[in-house]
Amino acid sequence: MKTLRVFGSLVKDSLDIVSKGSMRYNIWMGALTFIMLLGMYCYSIQLEEGLSVTGMTDRVSWGLYISNFTFLVGVAAAAVMLVMPTYVLKDIDFKQAVLIGEGLAVAALIMCLAFVVADMGGPSVLWHMIPGIGVFNFPASMLTWDVIVLNGYLFINISIPFYILFRHYQGKDANPKVYVPGAILSVLWAVGIHLVTAFLYQGLQARPFWNNALLGPRFLASAFAAGPALIILVLAIIRSFTAFKIEDKTIKKIALIVTVAAQINLIMLVSELFKEFYAPTHHSESAFYLFFGLEGKTALLPWIWTAISLNVLATVLLTFGKLRNNFKVLYFCCFILFVAIWIEKGFGLIVPGFIPGPYGKIAEYTPTGIEVGVTLGIWALGAFVFTILAKTAIGIEVGKLRFRAKE
Repeated sequence: MKTLRVFGSLVKDSLDIVSKGSMRYNIWMGALTFIMLLGMYCYSIQLEEGLSVTGMTDRVSWGLYISNFTFLVGVAAAAVMLVMPTYVLKDIDFKQAVLIGEGLAVAALIMCLAFVVADMGGPSVLWHMIPGIGVFNFPASMLTWDVIVLNGYLFINISIPFYILFRHYQGKDANPKVYVPGAILSVLWAVGIHLVTAFLYQGLQARPFWNNALLGPRFLASAFAAGPALIILVLAIIRSFTAFKIEDKTIKKIALIVTVAAQINLIMLVSELFKEFYAPTHHSESAFYLFFGLEGKTALLPWIWTAISLNVLATVLLTFGKLRNNFKVLYFCCFILFVAIWIEKGFGLIVPGFIPGPYGKIAEYTPTGIEVGVTLGIWALGAFVFTILAKTAIGIEVGKLRFRAKE
């Protein structure tokens, strides 16, 4: 009964703290709410008229939704770069940031699931993914493995921070024997969610653009660059607008992770380009379309060359320690690297896999306003969820939220 009473008090205090804030906080939450409502309106049109209102066709059946899903799986997995040093290696410099990173992982996973629902056309078909009821096809289908690992990782990233914050809310220390095994499991699981997502693409024999042995490792490298880059940007905002102070050395250590991962990602990109263009075959046509265009079709050229330029610029700047330790340069690099990898793992990966089609036909894909609206709504949902989680966690960590026994 006492545990339920404490939980009820935590819920009440959390609702109280997230419903109050400064003018900037209220404007932020109001703007996110407006964008979510706009996304819901666009989604209602899609529900009524079907996926025909999107730019996807039978030629290009995955577009903006799956592009964002693929990218956000990496953002979610990146939390492990803070979990492992904090919980497993006992590095206290990461301790301040780990709960923020796990909150970001939860928001990213919620967005992942929302993009999957949007891409399926509507929630009415989700029963197909329920084991024992739908056509789950386990263990042969990689998609079912993806469903399992994503939901499992979401559970882990909710349960561990909740236990720690629940103990801190009561003014007690968390027992390492309870959360460390889960933290170790989350490290392995984080690698698993991204590898399984990569295998989902690699296993499609009719799409030679994805039949690449480096796809899984490169997924991980890009994830461990973009995810921590976003965490640095979020920590910078938290340092500026809240009482939760993150030390410089914490951000500098995360920046080193971003730098190494970005360098590895760039090396793998060069390796892929060599494989595609040094001795090209007819299987290289998707890569030619992406980087140079085919038969006058050049829709993706500005996207991919912008991504590569930003990727190279950010990686080069971060490589020099003096520039990396300048926080203005660091924040700029993290932002452009995040954008570059979003393009690279989105339009630069998903769409070219369908072009040209199995019969050589080139049908380009351009997202419609409905797709953009739904996408913005889902991103706003993720930002809304993260803001609520972060505000509650910060309130507990700085001592503003504490259980009062009289209640």
